[in-house]
Amino acid sequence: MEGTTVQRPHVTAALTCSALLLAPLLSACGGTAEADTQPPATPKGVTAQASSSTSVHVMWEGASDNEKVAGYEVYRGKTKVKSVPATKTMIDVNGLTASTDYTFSVRTKDTAGNLSAPSKDIPVTTQATPPKDDTPPTVPGKLTGSAEGKRAATLTWGASKDDVGVTSYDIYQEDSRIHSVPASETTAKLTGLRPGTVYTFTVRARDASDKSSADSNTFDLTTESVPGAPESTAPTGLRAEIGKEGGDFTLDLSWDQPETGGTIPAYELHMNGKLTTTIVWGGTPPQGRATYRLDLSDPVGTRYSVKLRAKLPDGKWGDFSAQRTVVLTD
Repeated sequence: MEGTTVQRPHVTAALTCSALLLAPLLSACGGTAEADTQPPATPKGVTAQASSSTSVHVMWEGASDNEKVAGYEVYRGKTKVKSVPATKTMIDVNGLTASTDYTFSVRTKDTAGNLSAPSKDIPVTTQATPPKDDTPPTVPGKLTGSAEGKRAATLTWGASKDDVGVTSYDIYQEDSRIHSVPASETTAKLTGLRPGTVYTFTVRARDASDKSSADSNTFDLTTESVPGAPESTAPTGLRAEIGKEGGDFTLDLSWDQPETGGTIPAYELHMNGKLTTTIVWGGTPPQGRATYRLDLSDPVGTRYSVKLRAKLPDGKWGDFSAQRTVVLTD
């Protein structure tokens, strides 16, 4: 049987190649990529806000790197006090002293361990020790807002009251605090949002004793889509109402089904960020507005965040609806 003759490399050439593999700059035998020694960009837009007499809220804008950002380091003066992952651009620094001057700065860290230059030092003074305060602030007034293009939005709300004094307002996207503003402001500009995405916002007021109000009304907002992007497949108009039957609670959901060009055979119901059940219709799937009831046996005071998404005619899962929050009360 004839085959292809393979010529083995000369021994001397093979040894030469092996020697090259030990050289600092590896290229003759394929080599490896050069180490990443370029530091990431310095964080911009750093702010420090005294949340209470013992805590400061530090925020900044996300930074970039030639490879990948791993996270951020927060400094109080020259001392590193917090490390956070790349997905976070805000942090609370606790355990501070009342009526005391501090400075905070932030550095970016990449996956190779390189650190950026520190941001500008931001001065802040913690608040004075508050008098005894057992009452949280009132709920912020009606929350409204509007999308500003594909990646930004502005929210506004009515001022809260407190027996001692409101110190700040915290903005939540679903159940995560994403922004804070001082008590003198009742508007917030949000950036870094995703195009064509449904967001659910609430606001809470906070006082000097770090007591927070109940949530404001829920406000849903959808950012503009990018050109050519597919239409959203998120269910809309989701309502969640708590009832009671016997000794157990009931959760009644209703929503407007998305236009998908076909029949929606099922929905996934997520509660507190986890898949709770898959809703499959026993007969012909409903048209227009759909409803579903779930029995709950949890104790009074249990809080649930609820959202759902449709199974599309092509078998894929669609976009999530806006989120609704309910509390089990008698």
